[in-house]
Amino acid sequence: MRWVQTGLFLLLAFPLPGRATQDVWILIDTSEHRLSVMRKDKALLIFDNIAIGRYGASHSRMQGDNQTPLGSFQISWVKQHNRFYRFYGINYPNREVADLALSEGRISRQIWGNIINAIESTGLSPQDTSLGGYIGIHGIGKGDQAVHSRFNWTNGCVAITNAQIDQLNPWIKLGTRVVIQ
Repeated sequence: MRWVQTGLFLLLAFPLPGRATQDVWILIDTSEHRLSVMRKDKALLIFDNIAIGRYGASHSRMQGDNQTPLGSFQISWVKQHNRFYRFYGINYPNREVADLALSEGRISRQIWGNIINAIESTGLSPQDTSLGGYIGIHGIGKGDQAVHSRFNWTNGCVAITNAQIDQLNPWIKLGTRVVIQ
């Protein structure tokens, strides 16, 4: 019985990375090409040389423009076996993205309403709008490591190596906040 109490104490006092809490979040710096696992304002793990969308990053991303969206998101789905090794999907487009796109005239009120209705009814962002979708953090799969290290090559996602995805995996869960700046 005493070893059970000791084990419980140790788990509570020294949580494992897989027991990531809500104060752990992901910061993606598109200008520095860096992904950091953060706890409050302290970096716990840093990956340099990430790849982003082949045409950079923007607050005004649209479907097919190959730009990584800037903003604050959450991990909303995970695909463990993907052509990119592992895929952590973010809730893009979220309400903030839809509100900005409506105010800038990039989408109609009807499309904005469809996005908001989908989010409110299912809790998930629609992935097939004119703002695009299927954005996330993923590995390179069987892709070329040399291309990854020299070019921004994604269609708007954030890519890290497969080994880095394995290191990131214990820190990510559904609902993890992802800030892309």
